[in-house]
Amino acid sequence: MYQTLNNFIESLGPISDSRKEILDEFVSYIVAKNNAKANINLNFICTHNSRRSHMSQIWAQVASAFYNIDKVNCYSGGTEATAMFISVKETLEDQGFVIIKLSEGSNPVYAIKYDEDLLPIIAFSKTYDDNYNPKSNFAAVMTCDHADKNCPIIHGAEKRFAIRYRDPKEFDNTDLQKEKYKERSTQIAEEMFYVFKNVQLKSE
Repeated sequence: MYQTLNNFIESLGPISDSRKEILDEFVSYIVAKNNAKANINLNFICTHNSRRSHMSQIWAQVASAFYNIDKVNCYSGGTEATAMFISVKETLEDQGFVIIKLSEGSNPVYAIKYDEDLLPIIAFSKTYDDNYNPKSNFAAVMTCDHADKNCPIIHGAEKRFAIRYRDPKEFDNTDLQKEKYKERSTQIAEEMFYVFKNVQLKSE
């Protein structure tokens, strides 16, 4: 992985016991898939697919690569499509990613690279059931309260997890904006690295 990104990963701290309780069922799901040598398709979902769901998708993909968990395919989506918010891009770049803008317009497509030799993560805003995302055999990971409450059924999902994060959007256009996006990205990174570290430890 890129050195700046690797340095950031090495700086990640522990997570609370209360968050571990929320994440451990998710760990068990991935362990079962990994032991069965099956594809591990994870679709991270929030309302606008602009902030938390993108961060979760990206950090989960990176954590799975870091711990050498194969067959992990991470996606994201919303109940509506908007755009990946610019502060998400800027935060991830600060933390060591190389991000290439592949298209213009109101909803740009980005290639997010974390290693010189691995395929980039493709990021753009879309609905959770977009043709880009899996239609079956995936876990729906709800990253915000609104989407979790307003989507009682995610068609095609074989399992659903509520792993909710506070929205950094609350701090847009304030002096705390940069700090809070960094804080949220760091929290999500810590939790996804906890997940995949434990998948590695608990897999057969």
